[in-house]
Amino acid sequence: MTAHTPHTPPFRDPHLPFAKRIDDLLSRLTLDEKIGFLHQFVPAVERLDIPAFRTGQEALHGVAWMGPATVFPQAVGLGATWNTDLVRRVGEAVSKETRAMRARDDRVGLNVWSPTVNLLRHPLWGRNEEGYSEDPRLTSAIATAYTHGLRGEHPTYWRTAPVLKHWLAHNNETGRDVTSSSVRPRVLHEYDLRAFRDTVEAGAVAGVMPAYNLVNGRPNHVSPYLREHLRTWTDEDLLVCSDAGAPSNLVDSEHYFDTHEEATAAALLAGVDSFTDHGTDGSKITARVRGALEQGLLTESDVDTAVRRQLSVRFRLGEFDPRDDPHAGTGEFDTPAHRALAQEAAEQAVVLLKNDGGLLPLAEDARIAVVGLLADECKLDWYSGTLIHRSTPLEGLYERFGAERVEFAEGVDRVRFRTAAGTFLQVPAADDAEDRVRGAEGALDPATLTGRTDLPPLTTDATGTEFALMEWGEGVLTLRAPDGRYLSVAEDGCLRASADQPGGWIVQETFRLEPHENGHLLKHLGTGRHVCVAADGVKVAEANPEIFEVIITERGEDAVRRAAAEADVVVVVAGNDPHINGRETEDRTTLRLPQHQERLLHAARAANPHTVLALVSAYPYAFDSARLPAALWTAHGGQAAGTALARVLAGDVSPAGRLPQTWYADDADLPDLLDYDVIGSRQTYLYFEGTPLFPFGHGLSYASFAYADLKAKAQSASVSVSFTVTNTGAMAADEVAQLYLRAVDPALPRPRRELAALDRVRLEPGERRELSFEVPLSAFGFWDVHQGHWRREPGPYELLAGASSEDVRLRTTVILDGEASAPRPVLSRGLEAADFDEQSSIEIVDRTKAAGDAVTPVEGRAGELVYRDCDFGKGVSEVSVTVAGGGAVDVSLDGGPVLASLTPETPTPGPYDYTTVTAGILAEGVRDVHLRLRGPLRLAHVVFSG
Repeated sequence: MTAHTPHTPPFRDPHLPFAKRIDDLLSRLTLDEKIGFLHQFVPAVERLDIPAFRTGQEALHGVAWMGPATVFPQAVGLGATWNTDLVRRVGEAVSKETRAMRARDDRVGLNVWSPTVNLLRHPLWGRNEEGYSEDPRLTSAIATAYTHGLRGEHPTYWRTAPVLKHWLAHNNETGRDVTSSSVRPRVLHEYDLRAFRDTVEAGAVAGVMPAYNLVNGRPNHVSPYLREHLRTWTDEDLLVCSDAGAPSNLVDSEHYFDTHEEATAAALLAGVDSFTDHGTDGSKITARVRGALEQGLLTESDVDTAVRRQLSVRFRLGEFDPRDDPHAGTGEFDTPAHRALAQEAAEQAVVLLKNDGGLLPLAEDARIAVVGLLADECKLDWYSGTLIHRSTPLEGLYERFGAERVEFAEGVDRVRFRTAAGTFLQVPAADDAEDRVRGAEGALDPATLTGRTDLPPLTTDATGTEFALMEWGEGVLTLRAPDGRYLSVAEDGCLRASADQPGGWIVQETFRLEPHENGHLLKHLGTGRHVCVAADGVKVAEANPEIFEVIITERGEDAVRRAAAEADVVVVVAGNDPHINGRETEDRTTLRLPQHQERLLHAARAANPHTVLALVSAYPYAFDSARLPAALWTAHGGQAAGTALARVLAGDVSPAGRLPQTWYADDADLPDLLDYDVIGSRQTYLYFEGTPLFPFGHGLSYASFAYADLKAKAQSASVSVSFTVTNTGAMAADEVAQLYLRAVDPALPRPRRELAALDRVRLEPGERRELSFEVPLSAFGFWDVHQGHWRREPGPYELLAGASSEDVRLRTTVILDGEASAPRPVLSRGLEAADFDEQSSIEIVDRTKAAGDAVTPVEGRAGELVYRDCDFGKGVSEVSVTVAGGGAVDVSLDGGPVLASLTPETPTPGPYDYTTVTAGILAEGVRDVHLRLRGPLRLAHVVFSG
């Protein structure tokens, strides 16, 4: 190491603590230079020999967007492994490839925006593929493992600096930048914060990214929770990076602030340290910061605080100590070990949903029909790197069983499009060329994948081209030419067979057939325009759409029936394309399989009862499992997906993936997409009281396992639990042992059961192993809105061990001490409006723009609130409410008649202009308070006195 000398500034001295070095560097930066640090793309400070820097490098399941890299299973697939050691090794490989790629291309960043720890509360969320689980404990366990892998094990220098996404309660794409998630305090503490907190406290997180949505009426980018919760969980300087465009949304779409200077100042003061806005152009953000400073909305000290946090990350990444950085020479990229790990992860992610009659594993001499739209596909998603290697289910089965034993039928409809003039759409011949539009230096730019313009547009002729038509649900379809290229529309509006796959921020490869007169219009969904035939080629336009006659030359189900009838067993590979009908910016509308794929499944099953459904998808589906002898699910498994699935089907690997979220049987089981009250509306396996298609934690094996000897003992800070698991089957296999807990006789709604611990263990035939867990006493607690803190009820708690949340093999009870329940101390604390026990037709909103919650009735309805066990002591004679707006608050006790109706004399001028209204009321003892809210008002607080 080089010691500090008179010619070496202290910030360059590796002997000094980072904090002192950052102080020194901050003191040398001018205000303008510090302001420049606040944009995502930080310019170089040449006079101090400080290079440019940028926050953000996508690395959800491999290095994304920067060209070829090892592609691991989607995040939800990694969650399905229930294997923290595996996921840590995946994170380690991804961080090593990030370093290796940066050595070749300095646009690859070391501040990685991964993992996503948003809970998979609702299976129709379009970004389901990005999260790990609906359960906060499993999510935090997997996320912690991934961040430890990304960070590396060196005590000082980090290999990469992970940023958790997306803070907070973000689980819908529909109106994602303008909708508010109404999150009651119990849900906030027990559910949404928990996944973030456990991962941050584990010590390998560099920061978080706020989500686009609002929570309780306030945009996440000005959330007081960043200060009140996040920054209290660690002594590290956490870097908060905005999501792309979100700073401008504060004014432009959310209209939360009147000016961008005001919005930028509020975000910076709330804790946002790096503004991701306007691409590489930092001038707008820096101008807003200067404006905020000039208006007195910010001080230089506020800017320093944000810059300090960013510098802390840069120092930890070794940027200022290149000779001491142990990761500087990392060159591990696409190594045999990384390829093997990608396959291992894909194999461990496969979940065997059903296996009646032992149809699986497939017999060695079986004749196999492989059918379906995903059978010969290796799909990528928005956050994938470019494949170096690929394997499809068909290729995997060819390799495993031999091509002579495998018959393939994709099941697409073959169609021709006849114009009104009697000609047909034709793909002209063209020389091969580069397939994608590339950014500088050859890296894929996912925002500009708009198709090629170096190919001739479609034309028409007397015979035309036969296209493969694939319907992906809700009438959305893709069309593929015989050479394998998809029809796409480029910026010039011309239709070409130019895309390897659907993709891009705005997908240009999807269409819809619309009945019109005696034919169909072909609508291009990317532009919203119809296809027309012009003298200079086929294009999309606003006017003169062509009316096509769609001639079906072969139906996909006919090809499937032929292949199925000749086989011993049929494997139907179904699922989704990650860029269509469920992705970032687009939620799904149903759990059902697309009709096209349901027809193929029915055709296969009718032709051959020995039919296996292999679902390859980014999210759960609802399907008729009763008539299927066997079914599996895997997320899109990256480069080794096909090999992994084939090895599981063949029995080379016993499946041991487990569902990381509930698979519901029907859309009717789902709450509204925007209903975030998992307690009140009984969501996720924690509260759901119906019968799921497959429960949380479910997954079968080719082996069998016996559980025994469950023991539990309460200690001073934990409950020690142990039990044995024995492989009673004939082959070596993994078992995922799951431990759940539940309060036996809770005084208020608690989870039916909640995951307390897990362990994925490999056991040889006949092998028996004792598993031991320490469950902290804090895991038995809940957020007590009566007292405003965590509380553990004294009494009995059941511990349940087994193979899923519903497959419980053993149970025992422990008696725990705790804090006894007490009535609400309303005389000393009053009632915070959001601290209700029950509600209907109520939304939680922001009390002020800076902090606090209030409640308001859903527009057009009267809202009802219930506060249980309010202690009025010897009696009160008055009630006062703090309200804004107009309307009325009706007060009653124990569901009886209205005792007081409180209405402002005149509506307050704005939603944050509060007034206090008082009325007489007589109450004593412990009573339940019922409030009925009528009209457009916000209720913040209730006080009883007298």
